[in-house]
Amino acid sequence: MSPTRRTSRPRRATATARTALAALTTATALLALSAPVTAAGAPAGDGDHRRHCADSRRPARGRAAEVLRIAEQARQEMDLKSVVLRVTENGRELITTALGESMTGVPAEPDMHFRNGNIAISYMGTALLRLVDQGRADLDAPISRWLPGIPHTEGVTLRMLANSSTGLRDYVTTPSFQQAVGANPFRQWTADELVAISTGQEPWYDPGTNWNYSHANFVLLGAALEKITGTRLDLLLQREILRPLGLHQTANSFTPDIPRPVLHAFTDDRGTYEESTFWNPSWTTAPGAVETTDICDLARSAVGIGSGELLSPASYRELLDPGTVGLGHATKKCPAAICLAQTEATHYGMGVVVLGDWISQHPLFFGYSASMAYLPSRHLAIAVSTTQGPDAPDGHTAHTIAQRIAAALTPDHPIPDFG
Repeated sequence: MSPTRRTSRPRRATATARTALAALTTATALLALSAPVTAAGAPAGDGDHRRHCADSRRPARGRAAEVLRIAEQARQEMDLKSVVLRVTENGRELITTALGESMTGVPAEPDMHFRNGNIAISYMGTALLRLVDQGRADLDAPISRWLPGIPHTEGVTLRMLANSSTGLRDYVTTPSFQQAVGANPFRQWTADELVAISTGQEPWYDPGTNWNYSHANFVLLGAALEKITGTRLDLLLQREILRPLGLHQTANSFTPDIPRPVLHAFTDDRGTYEESTFWNPSWTTAPGAVETTDICDLARSAVGIGSGELLSPASYRELLDPGTVGLGHATKKCPAAICLAQTEATHYGMGVVVLGDWISQHPLFFGYSASMAYLPSRHLAIAVSTTQGPDAPDGHTAHTIAQRIAAALTPDHPIPDFG
């Protein structure tokens, strides 16, 4: 699975791991502005959740109206069941809105919860760097110190787990795994089962010498963080990330349940369009980091993680380039579509994706697509969540919308594709 297909739909994940995103032009058609949105300039801080993460009944104006036009056109063009979004700039809200339906006859609302997938991987990367700042972890320490005896991990360090340069294959793109998930999407997977699928195959390359995305890296990173701190991962992330950033609507669950109100998801991954809201996400990342969130927490995450507000300046630099720039090249064993080139312009960081001037993540899971993107120079955060209709394209529709919004609001700072 490519860096733009993390936490994705296994049946459609390709072994080539190419990005499915298309750089699309900004919407220009004039659409009705009757959809309710919050007033531009409202405070984006903490407070009553229902008040701050809800539509007002006033029409959008100015730049907020432009964002709304883009979202509504994308919803219709891509046959999206819902589009939920929030944009903030300099700590103030530009727009928060929800378009479409959660279920038939049930309008989507901004305070509805959805799965956040690899957003939690950005939390793990920042948590690791916080441990470094606290003198409790060394990025270049071998993981065998805490996780001994795992095949094909000799020479693998904490840094390599977090920046995905271990060489381990991705269990998500393994055909047998895809078949198993398609046959039973409600199955509860264990970390040991998932890691064994990846480590049961020959690595693509020697640790640290190349780059490829592998979910196994983050399952192992979660286990290592627990060993280092002696703290269960969900509690560690709550202490180091969620509580400091005020992410009150973001939480781990060890079951497929989602807190109410729920943004429902639907997919045709198994050949028929069906509800997938409660399909089991246990395989998506480390136990303790399988989370749900809402759009306001997603926007706050974009700011908190993307600005490095929880990190020292040195660790923030590591977040953005922990040694990945210059990696990623084809070999006889690893094709270029898997060992993707990591350039200064587009590369993987420490659980985040650097796309031009933006710091991003964009998960995809069985009918759910989301995107968070942060532009430090403008203190601009874009958060989008989508669910798909029966004819929706297979890909990161939320990230496509985020790209279109960025092109409209900051034309000199587009969000490029990765790969």
